[in-house]
Amino acid sequence: MVFADGDLPAISAAARAVVRDAKAAGVWVFGGGINESVPPVMVSGDGTVTTGTYPQTRTIEGGYCILELPSREDAIKWAAKTAAACRCAQEVREFMYDPES
Repeated sequence: MVFADGDLPAISAAARAVVRDAKAAGVWVFGGGINESVPPVMVSGDGTVTTGTYPQTRTIEGGYCILELPSREDAIKWAAKTAAACRCAQEVREFMYDPES
């Protein structure tokens, strides 16, 4: 995100409005930001913990929102609303259904 000094309150308000819209529409599942002050760790199968992450995810900024939507087209529409509010592009990914969840 690149924005002018002083714009964060307006961006935050716009993003929270999209969240409220998603909740009102009944599509909101979960959302939250990444606490970048806590470094990531990797945990192996034997429980060994090392500081760091996968090379391809070294930089994750912002957060995530999980919506339950009927189609990819709907996901893209909600991503566009979020991108406009946050003033930055949004990545769309699809969770695979797990019958055990």
